[in-house]
Amino acid sequence: MRLIRFDREYSRRHFLRQMVRGTAAAGVLAPLWPTIAAEGDVSAAYPDELLSLDEYTGGKVTTGDVISADNVEHVRSLLDDIKYQQIRSMGRRLGTAPTTTDIMQLSPWDYIEATLRNQGRARFDASGNVVVDDGKPWIGGNPFPDATTGLELFASLTLSWGRHDASLYAVREHDLSVEGVVQYQYDTVWTELATVARVRLEPKPYWTGHEDKLRYQSVFFLYPHDVAGTSYLNIWPYDQNKFPELLGYLPAFKRIRVFPTNQRFEPLIPGGTLYLSDAWAAGDPLHTWGNYRIVGRGPFLAGMSGAWNADHPNWEHTTHGGPKGNTFWDTTVELIPEAIVVEAEPLRYRRAPVSRKRVWFDARTGLPLAMNTYDHKGEVYRSFDGAYSLYQKGDKAVMDGPHPYWSWSHVHAFDIQTGRMTRLELVKRIRGGHRTSCNDPAIYDQYMTRNALRRLGY
Repeated sequence: MRLIRFDREYSRRHFLRQMVRGTAAAGVLAPLWPTIAAEGDVSAAYPDELLSLDEYTGGKVTTGDVISADNVEHVRSLLDDIKYQQIRSMGRRLGTAPTTTDIMQLSPWDYIEATLRNQGRARFDASGNVVVDDGKPWIGGNPFPDATTGLELFASLTLSWGRHDASLYAVREHDLSVEGVVQYQYDTVWTELATVARVRLEPKPYWTGHEDKLRYQSVFFLYPHDVAGTSYLNIWPYDQNKFPELLGYLPAFKRIRVFPTNQRFEPLIPGGTLYLSDAWAAGDPLHTWGNYRIVGRGPFLAGMSGAWNADHPNWEHTTHGGPKGNTFWDTTVELIPEAIVVEAEPLRYRRAPVSRKRVWFDARTGLPLAMNTYDHKGEVYRSFDGAYSLYQKGDKAVMDGPHPYWSWSHVHAFDIQTGRMTRLELVKRIRGGHRTSCNDPAIYDQYMTRNALRRLGY
Protein backbone atom coordinates (compact mmCIF):
# COMPACT_ATOMS: atom_id res chain seq x y z
CA MET A 1 0.00 0.00 0.00
CA ARG A 2 1.36 3.42 -0.98
CA LEU A 3 1.56 6.05 1.75
CA ILE A 4 0.27 9.41 0.53
CA ARG A 5 2.16 12.14 2.35
CA PHE A 6 0.05 15.06 1.16
CA ASP A 7 -3.52 14.02 0.42
CA ARG A 8 -6.31 15.95 -1.26
CA GLU A 9 -7.50 17.30 2.08
CA TYR A 10 -4.05 18.71 2.82
CA SER A 11 -4.12 20.70 -0.44
CA ARG A 12 -7.70 21.81 0.13
CA ARG A 13 -6.83 23.08 3.61
CA HIS A 14 -3.79 24.89 2.25
CA PHE A 15 -5.87 26.73 -0.37
CA LEU A 16 -8.53 27.60 2.22
CA ARG A 17 -5.88 29.05 4.51
CA GLN A 18 -4.59 31.16 1.65
CA MET A 19 -8.09 32.50 1.00
CA VAL A 20 -8.72 33.28 4.67
CA ARG A 21 -5.42 35.15 4.91
CA GLY A 22 -6.25 37.06 1.74
CA THR A 23 -3.00 36.04 0.08
CA ALA A 24 -2.46 34.61 -3.36
CA ALA A 25 1.16 33.47 -3.34
CA ALA A 26 1.28 30.39 -5.54
CA GLY A 27 2.74 27.03 -4.65
CA VAL A 28 1.97 24.52 -1.91
CA LEU A 29 5.23 22.81 -0.92
CA ALA A 30 7.42 25.72 -2.02
CA PRO A 31 6.96 29.23 -3.49
CA LEU A 32 6.12 28.70 -7.15
CA TRP A 33 8.16 31.25 -9.08
CA PRO A 34 11.41 30.85 -7.11
CA THR A 35 11.02 27.13 -7.84
CA ILE A 36 10.47 27.80 -11.54
CA ALA A 37 13.47 30.17 -11.67
CA ALA A 38 15.70 27.53 -10.06
CA GLU A 39 14.47 24.43 -11.88
CA GLY A 40 12.37 25.44 -14.91
CA ASP A 41 9.76 22.98 -13.65
CA VAL A 42 6.81 23.29 -11.27
CA SER A 43 6.94 19.79 -9.77
CA ALA A 44 8.76 20.72 -6.56
CA ALA A 45 6.11 23.34 -5.70
CA TYR A 46 3.20 20.87 -5.55
CA PRO A 47 2.47 17.46 -3.98
CA ASP A 48 1.83 14.47 -6.24
CA GLU A 49 -1.89 14.72 -5.56
CA LEU A 50 -1.99 18.04 -7.46
CA LEU A 51 0.13 16.78 -10.35
CA SER A 52 -1.76 13.57 -11.08
CA LEU A 53 -5.43 13.14 -11.88
CA ASP A 54 -5.13 9.52 -10.74
CA GLU A 55 -3.89 10.57 -7.30
CA TYR A 56 -6.34 13.43 -6.95
CA THR A 57 -9.42 11.30 -7.63
CA GLY A 58 -8.14 8.24 -5.81
CA GLY A 59 -8.12 6.28 -9.06
CA LYS A 60 -11.75 7.04 -9.93
CA VAL A 61 -10.54 8.90 -13.03
CA THR A 62 -7.10 8.07 -14.35
CA THR A 63 -4.92 9.74 -16.94
CA GLY A 64 -6.01 8.51 -20.36
CA ASP A 65 -9.65 8.11 -19.34
CA VAL A 66 -12.42 10.05 -21.07
CA ILE A 67 -14.51 12.28 -18.82
CA SER A 68 -18.18 11.95 -19.71
CA ALA A 69 -21.59 12.03 -18.07
CA ASP A 70 -20.77 8.63 -16.58
CA ASN A 71 -17.91 9.83 -14.40
CA VAL A 72 -18.09 13.65 -14.36
CA GLU A 73 -19.22 13.76 -10.72
CA HIS A 74 -15.79 12.52 -9.68
CA VAL A 75 -14.21 15.69 -11.12
CA ARG A 76 -17.04 18.16 -10.49
CA SER A 77 -14.80 20.39 -8.33
CA LEU A 78 -12.31 20.66 -11.19
CA LEU A 79 -14.75 22.20 -13.70
CA ASP A 80 -16.51 25.52 -14.16
CA ASP A 81 -20.32 25.47 -14.01
CA ILE A 82 -20.94 25.60 -17.74
CA LYS A 83 -18.40 22.96 -18.71
CA TYR A 84 -19.91 20.68 -16.08
CA GLN A 85 -23.41 21.16 -17.54
CA GLN A 86 -22.12 20.53 -21.06
CA ILE A 87 -20.65 17.20 -20.00
CA ARG A 88 -23.56 16.18 -17.80
CA SER A 89 -26.39 16.93 -20.22
CA MET A 90 -25.07 17.79 -23.71
CA GLY A 91 -22.75 14.90 -24.51
CA ARG A 92 -19.48 16.76 -24.16
CA ARG A 93 -16.45 14.58 -23.44
CA LEU A 94 -12.92 15.43 -22.37
CA GLY A 95 -9.85 13.30 -22.97
CA THR A 96 -7.20 13.41 -20.25
CA ALA A 97 -3.41 13.71 -20.38
CA PRO A 98 -0.56 14.00 -17.84
CA THR A 99 0.10 17.37 -16.24
CA THR A 100 2.68 19.49 -18.06
CA THR A 101 5.31 20.62 -15.57
CA ASP A 102 8.01 22.12 -17.85
CA ILE A 103 7.30 25.87 -17.78
CA MET A 104 8.85 26.41 -21.23
CA GLN A 105 6.02 24.35 -22.77
CA LEU A 106 3.31 26.59 -21.32
CA SER A 107 4.00 29.94 -23.03
CA PRO A 108 6.29 31.36 -25.74
CA TRP A 109 9.96 30.82 -24.91
CA ASP A 110 10.90 34.50 -25.19
CA TYR A 111 7.98 35.55 -23.00
CA ILE A 112 9.03 33.19 -20.20
CA GLU A 113 12.65 34.33 -20.43
CA ALA A 114 11.54 37.97 -20.20
CA THR A 115 9.34 37.13 -17.21
CA LEU A 116 12.30 35.67 -15.35
CA ARG A 117 14.64 38.48 -16.43
CA ASN A 118 12.28 41.30 -15.42
CA GLN A 119 10.73 39.79 -12.32
CA GLY A 120 10.27 42.27 -9.49
CA ARG A 121 10.43 45.43 -11.62
CA ALA A 122 6.69 46.03 -12.15
CA ARG A 123 4.42 48.31 -10.19
CA PHE A 124 1.23 50.34 -10.67
CA ASP A 125 1.60 54.08 -11.13
CA ALA A 126 -0.78 56.70 -9.74
CA SER A 127 -3.23 56.18 -12.61
CA GLY A 128 -3.24 52.40 -12.18
CA ASN A 129 -1.08 51.52 -15.18
CA VAL A 130 1.74 48.97 -15.04
CA VAL A 131 5.17 50.59 -15.21
CA VAL A 132 8.75 49.63 -14.42
CA ASP A 133 10.78 51.11 -11.59
CA ASP A 134 11.72 54.19 -13.64
CA GLY A 135 8.06 54.96 -14.42
CA LYS A 136 8.14 53.92 -18.09
CA PRO A 137 5.76 51.36 -19.67
CA TRP A 138 6.29 47.67 -19.02
CA ILE A 139 9.30 46.05 -20.74
CA GLY A 140 8.25 42.45 -21.43
CA GLY A 141 7.07 39.17 -19.99
CA ASN A 142 4.58 38.73 -17.16
CA PRO A 143 4.88 41.75 -14.83
CA PHE A 144 3.31 39.88 -11.90
CA PRO A 145 4.22 36.19 -12.28
CA ASP A 146 3.61 35.61 -8.57
CA ALA A 147 0.43 37.70 -8.47
CA THR A 148 -1.11 38.40 -5.08
CA THR A 149 -4.28 40.18 -6.23
CA GLY A 150 -6.95 39.75 -8.88
CA LEU A 151 -5.99 43.13 -10.33
CA GLU A 152 -2.42 41.95 -10.90
CA LEU A 153 -3.64 38.81 -12.69
CA PHE A 154 -5.92 40.77 -15.01
CA ALA A 155 -3.29 43.47 -15.59
CA SER A 156 -0.76 40.90 -16.79
CA LEU A 157 -3.30 39.29 -19.10
CA THR A 158 -4.52 42.60 -20.54
CA LEU A 159 -0.97 43.76 -21.28
CA SER A 160 -0.23 40.82 -23.58
CA TRP A 161 -2.99 38.57 -24.86
CA GLY A 162 -1.18 36.13 -27.14
CA ARG A 163 2.27 36.66 -25.58
CA HIS A 164 3.99 37.22 -28.93
CA ASP A 165 5.12 40.64 -30.16
CA ALA A 166 3.08 40.11 -33.32
CA SER A 167 0.52 37.45 -34.17
CA LEU A 168 -1.58 36.67 -37.22
CA TYR A 169 -4.22 34.07 -36.50
CA ALA A 170 -5.96 32.40 -39.43
CA VAL A 171 -9.28 31.53 -37.80
CA ARG A 172 -12.17 29.36 -38.91
CA GLU A 173 -15.41 30.01 -37.06
CA HIS A 174 -18.58 27.90 -36.86
CA ASP A 175 -21.79 29.26 -35.29
CA LEU A 176 -24.30 26.60 -34.27
CA SER A 177 -27.97 26.74 -33.29
CA VAL A 178 -29.34 24.94 -30.26
CA GLU A 179 -30.29 22.13 -32.65
CA GLY A 180 -26.65 21.70 -33.64
CA VAL A 181 -27.10 23.18 -37.11
CA VAL A 182 -24.12 25.17 -38.42
CA GLN A 183 -25.88 28.39 -39.42
CA TYR A 184 -22.81 30.48 -40.14
CA GLN A 185 -19.22 29.74 -41.07
CA TYR A 186 -16.58 32.43 -41.32
CA ASP A 187 -12.95 32.66 -42.37
CA THR A 188 -11.30 35.41 -40.35
CA VAL A 189 -7.91 37.03 -39.86
CA TRP A 190 -7.23 38.22 -36.30
CA THR A 191 -4.01 40.16 -35.69
CA GLU A 192 -2.22 41.57 -32.63
CA LEU A 193 0.85 43.82 -32.56
CA ALA A 194 2.51 44.95 -29.32
CA THR A 195 3.93 48.47 -29.27
CA VAL A 196 5.48 48.14 -25.81
CA ALA A 197 6.84 45.22 -23.74
CA ARG A 198 8.36 43.76 -26.90
CA VAL A 199 10.79 40.87 -26.46
CA ARG A 200 11.57 39.87 -30.07
CA LEU A 201 10.77 42.59 -32.57
CA GLU A 202 13.09 45.56 -32.99
CA PRO A 203 13.05 48.15 -31.67
CA LYS A 204 12.42 46.73 -28.21
CA PRO A 205 11.07 47.01 -25.61
CA TYR A 206 9.22 49.96 -27.21
CA TRP A 207 8.29 50.73 -30.79
CA THR A 208 9.66 54.24 -31.21
CA GLY A 209 6.91 56.83 -31.50
CA HIS A 210 4.21 54.42 -30.28
CA GLU A 211 5.08 54.27 -26.58
CA ASP A 212 1.70 55.81 -25.70
CA LYS A 213 -0.09 52.77 -27.11
CA LEU A 214 -0.48 49.20 -25.88
CA ARG A 215 -1.36 47.35 -29.07
CA TYR A 216 -2.87 47.43 -32.52
CA GLN A 217 -5.45 44.71 -33.08
CA SER A 218 -7.47 44.04 -36.22
CA VAL A 219 -10.01 41.52 -37.48
CA PHE A 220 -10.91 40.90 -41.13
CA PHE A 221 -13.77 38.73 -42.38
CA LEU A 222 -12.99 37.00 -45.67
CA TYR A 223 -15.80 34.45 -46.07
CA PRO A 224 -18.72 34.11 -46.82
CA HIS A 225 -19.26 36.65 -49.55
CA ASP A 226 -22.00 38.61 -47.76
CA VAL A 227 -19.53 39.70 -45.05
CA ALA A 228 -16.30 39.53 -47.04
CA GLY A 229 -14.34 42.75 -46.63
CA THR A 230 -15.85 43.68 -43.27
CA SER A 231 -12.98 44.71 -41.05
CA TYR A 232 -12.22 46.40 -37.74
CA LEU A 233 -9.14 48.00 -36.23
CA ASN A 234 -8.67 48.57 -32.49
CA ILE A 235 -5.93 50.98 -31.41
CA TRP A 236 -5.37 50.60 -27.67
CA PRO A 237 -3.91 53.42 -25.56
CA TYR A 238 -1.39 52.32 -22.95
CA ASP A 239 -3.52 54.13 -20.37
CA GLN A 240 -5.96 51.49 -19.22
CA ASN A 241 -8.47 54.10 -18.11
CA LYS A 242 -9.17 54.95 -21.76
CA PHE A 243 -11.15 53.06 -24.39
CA PRO A 244 -9.49 51.95 -27.64
CA GLU A 245 -10.17 53.75 -30.88
CA LEU A 246 -12.36 51.44 -32.97
CA LEU A 247 -12.35 51.88 -36.74
CA GLY A 248 -14.36 49.76 -39.14
CA TYR A 249 -14.73 49.24 -42.85
CA LEU A 250 -18.11 48.03 -44.10
CA PRO A 251 -18.20 47.12 -47.81
CA ALA A 252 -21.78 48.40 -48.14
CA PHE A 253 -20.64 51.93 -47.24
CA LYS A 254 -17.24 51.79 -49.00
CA ARG A 255 -15.63 53.89 -46.32
CA ILE A 256 -14.02 53.74 -42.90
CA ARG A 257 -16.22 54.62 -39.95
CA VAL A 258 -15.50 55.32 -36.29
CA PHE A 259 -17.56 53.02 -34.07
CA PRO A 260 -18.62 53.50 -30.44
CA THR A 261 -15.84 51.76 -28.59
CA ASN A 262 -17.79 51.01 -25.40
CA GLN A 263 -20.31 48.74 -27.14
CA ARG A 264 -18.17 45.65 -26.59
CA PHE A 265 -20.92 43.17 -25.73
CA GLU A 266 -22.33 42.58 -29.20
CA PRO A 267 -21.28 40.12 -31.93
CA LEU A 268 -19.29 41.76 -34.71
CA ILE A 269 -21.13 39.68 -37.31
CA PRO A 270 -24.43 37.74 -37.49
CA GLY A 271 -24.76 34.45 -35.66
CA GLY A 272 -21.80 34.67 -33.31
CA THR A 273 -21.79 34.47 -29.53
CA LEU A 274 -18.29 35.96 -29.24
CA TYR A 275 -17.90 39.61 -28.20
CA LEU A 276 -14.91 41.94 -28.31
CA SER A 277 -15.12 41.91 -24.53
CA ASP A 278 -14.46 38.15 -24.49
CA ALA A 279 -11.05 38.24 -26.18
CA TRP A 280 -8.62 36.26 -24.03
CA ALA A 281 -11.15 36.74 -21.17
CA ALA A 282 -9.79 40.31 -20.92
CA GLY A 283 -10.98 42.09 -24.04
CA ASP A 284 -11.59 45.47 -22.41
CA PRO A 285 -9.27 48.07 -20.89
CA LEU A 286 -8.30 47.06 -17.36
CA HIS A 287 -9.95 49.91 -15.47
CA THR A 288 -13.26 49.86 -17.36
CA TRP A 289 -13.90 46.83 -15.13
CA GLY A 290 -13.39 46.87 -11.40
CA ASN A 291 -13.95 45.23 -8.01
CA TYR A 292 -11.37 42.61 -8.95
CA ARG A 293 -11.32 40.01 -6.20
CA ILE A 294 -9.98 36.51 -5.69
CA VAL A 295 -12.90 34.22 -4.85
CA GLY A 296 -11.29 30.79 -5.00
CA ARG A 297 -8.22 28.72 -5.70
CA GLY A 298 -7.41 25.07 -6.21
CA PRO A 299 -6.81 22.49 -8.93
CA PHE A 300 -8.67 22.67 -12.26
CA LEU A 301 -8.99 20.79 -15.55
CA ALA A 302 -8.00 22.62 -18.75
CA GLY A 303 -6.46 22.05 -22.17
CA MET A 304 -2.84 23.18 -21.79
CA SER A 305 -1.04 20.90 -24.24
CA GLY A 306 -1.56 18.61 -27.21
CA ALA A 307 -4.32 20.64 -28.86
CA TRP A 308 -2.43 21.17 -32.13
CA ASN A 309 -3.75 18.74 -34.73
CA ALA A 310 -0.47 18.02 -36.51
CA ASP A 311 -2.07 15.15 -38.46
CA HIS A 312 -4.35 17.45 -40.45
CA PRO A 313 -2.61 19.45 -43.23
CA ASN A 314 -4.56 22.56 -42.20
CA TRP A 315 -4.53 21.80 -38.44
CA GLU A 316 -8.33 21.41 -38.41
CA HIS A 317 -9.94 19.77 -35.39
CA THR A 318 -12.63 17.12 -34.98
CA THR A 319 -15.89 17.48 -33.08
CA HIS A 320 -18.43 15.54 -31.04
CA GLY A 321 -21.48 15.97 -28.81
CA GLY A 322 -24.68 17.96 -29.07
CA PRO A 323 -27.72 17.03 -31.20
CA LYS A 324 -25.70 16.39 -34.36
CA GLY A 325 -22.32 15.37 -32.97
CA ASN A 326 -20.64 18.65 -33.88
CA THR A 327 -21.16 21.05 -30.97
CA PHE A 328 -17.81 20.61 -29.18
CA TRP A 329 -14.20 20.36 -30.23
CA ASP A 330 -12.49 17.13 -29.25
CA THR A 331 -10.46 18.39 -26.30
CA THR A 332 -7.79 16.87 -24.09
CA VAL A 333 -7.40 18.35 -20.62
CA GLU A 334 -4.90 17.90 -17.82
CA LEU A 335 -4.87 18.61 -14.10
CA ILE A 336 -3.74 22.16 -13.41
CA PRO A 337 -2.25 22.04 -9.90
CA GLU A 338 -3.38 25.53 -8.95
CA ALA A 339 -5.93 27.85 -10.50
CA ILE A 340 -6.77 31.25 -9.04
CA VAL A 341 -10.40 32.30 -9.53
CA VAL A 342 -11.03 36.02 -9.97
CA GLU A 343 -14.30 37.91 -10.32
CA ALA A 344 -14.76 41.41 -11.74
CA GLU A 345 -17.63 43.75 -12.60
CA PRO A 346 -18.14 45.99 -15.67
CA LEU A 347 -18.08 49.47 -14.13
CA ARG A 348 -18.15 51.65 -17.25
CA TYR A 349 -20.71 49.81 -19.37
CA ARG A 350 -24.24 50.93 -18.57
CA ARG A 351 -25.82 48.56 -21.06
CA ALA A 352 -23.64 45.54 -20.43
CA PRO A 353 -25.76 42.37 -20.41
CA VAL A 354 -23.44 40.86 -17.80
CA SER A 355 -23.21 41.75 -14.12
CA ARG A 356 -19.86 40.06 -13.47
CA LYS A 357 -17.40 37.60 -14.90
CA ARG A 358 -15.46 34.82 -13.25
CA VAL A 359 -12.10 33.79 -14.72
CA TRP A 360 -9.92 30.83 -13.77
CA PHE A 361 -6.21 31.71 -14.10
CA ASP A 362 -3.37 29.20 -14.23
CA ALA A 363 -1.23 30.20 -11.23
CA ARG A 364 1.89 28.99 -13.07
CA THR A 365 1.51 31.25 -16.09
CA GLY A 366 -1.33 33.71 -15.53
CA LEU A 367 -3.13 32.32 -18.57
CA PRO A 368 -6.94 32.25 -18.58
CA LEU A 369 -8.27 28.69 -18.39
CA ALA A 370 -12.00 29.44 -18.55
CA MET A 371 -14.47 32.29 -18.12
CA ASN A 372 -18.11 32.31 -17.06
CA THR A 373 -20.24 35.46 -17.17
CA TYR A 374 -23.45 36.09 -15.25
CA ASP A 375 -26.58 38.07 -16.13
CA HIS A 376 -28.21 40.71 -13.95
CA LYS A 377 -30.25 38.08 -12.14
CA GLY A 378 -27.04 36.38 -11.11
CA GLU A 379 -27.66 33.41 -13.40
CA VAL A 380 -24.75 31.88 -15.29
CA TYR A 381 -24.91 33.24 -18.84
CA ARG A 382 -22.01 32.60 -21.19
CA SER A 383 -18.68 30.82 -21.21
CA PHE A 384 -15.36 31.17 -22.95
CA ASP A 385 -12.94 28.25 -22.79
CA GLY A 386 -10.02 27.36 -24.99
CA ALA A 387 -7.14 24.97 -25.43
CA TYR A 388 -3.46 25.83 -25.81
CA SER A 389 -0.60 23.91 -27.32
CA LEU A 390 3.05 23.80 -28.13
CA TYR A 391 3.03 23.25 -31.90
CA GLN A 392 5.29 20.24 -31.77
CA LYS A 393 4.42 16.57 -32.11
CA GLY A 394 7.05 13.94 -32.80
CA ASP A 395 9.10 15.06 -35.77
CA LYS A 396 6.53 17.70 -36.76
CA ALA A 397 6.84 21.26 -35.52
CA VAL A 398 5.93 24.84 -36.35
CA MET A 399 8.88 27.01 -35.43
CA ASP A 400 8.99 30.44 -33.80
CA GLY A 401 12.62 31.31 -34.36
CA PRO A 402 14.75 28.61 -32.73
CA HIS A 403 11.89 27.27 -30.60
CA PRO A 404 8.55 25.56 -31.33
CA TYR A 405 5.57 27.89 -31.69
CA TRP A 406 3.17 28.15 -28.75
CA SER A 407 -0.39 29.47 -29.01
CA TRP A 408 -4.06 28.76 -28.55
CA SER A 409 -5.60 26.05 -30.75
CA HIS A 410 -9.36 26.18 -30.37
CA VAL A 411 -12.07 28.02 -28.39
CA HIS A 412 -15.70 27.52 -27.36
CA ALA A 413 -17.91 30.57 -26.79
CA PHE A 414 -21.22 29.24 -25.48
CA ASP A 415 -24.48 30.88 -24.43
CA ILE A 416 -26.04 28.48 -21.95
CA GLN A 417 -29.31 30.42 -21.86
CA THR A 418 -29.97 30.06 -25.61
CA GLY A 419 -27.91 26.96 -26.33
CA ARG A 420 -26.04 28.70 -29.14
CA MET A 421 -22.37 27.85 -29.67
CA THR A 422 -19.52 29.60 -31.47
CA ARG A 423 -16.54 27.37 -32.18
CA LEU A 424 -13.24 28.89 -33.30
CA GLU A 425 -10.09 27.10 -34.38
CA LEU A 426 -6.63 28.28 -35.33
CA VAL A 427 -5.78 26.81 -38.72
CA LYS A 428 -2.72 26.97 -40.93
CA ARG A 429 -4.35 28.98 -43.71
CA ILE A 430 -7.71 30.34 -44.82
CA ARG A 431 -9.16 31.69 -48.04
CA GLY A 432 -7.14 34.42 -49.72
CA GLY A 433 -3.82 32.85 -48.78
CA HIS A 434 -3.68 34.30 -45.27
CA ARG A 435 -1.52 32.10 -43.02
CA THR A 436 -0.98 31.89 -39.29
CA SER A 437 2.33 33.48 -38.34
CA CYS A 438 4.02 35.30 -35.47
CA ASN A 439 6.65 37.98 -34.88
CA ASP A 440 6.56 39.25 -38.45
CA PRO A 441 7.03 43.05 -38.46
CA ALA A 442 5.27 43.32 -41.84
CA ILE A 443 1.98 42.63 -40.09
CA TYR A 444 1.47 46.33 -39.34
CA ASP A 445 1.47 47.63 -42.91
CA GLN A 446 -0.45 44.61 -44.18
CA TYR A 447 -3.26 44.58 -41.61
CA MET A 448 -3.21 47.49 -39.15
CA THR A 449 -3.50 50.78 -40.99
CA ARG A 450 -6.35 52.68 -42.61
CA ASN A 451 -4.92 51.77 -46.00
CA ALA A 452 -4.97 48.10 -44.98
CA LEU A 453 -8.66 48.40 -44.02
CA ARG A 454 -9.47 49.81 -47.45
CA ARG A 455 -7.28 47.36 -49.36
CA LEU A 456 -8.53 44.25 -47.59
CA GLY A 457 -12.06 45.59 -47.54
CA TYR A 458 -12.27 45.22 -51.29
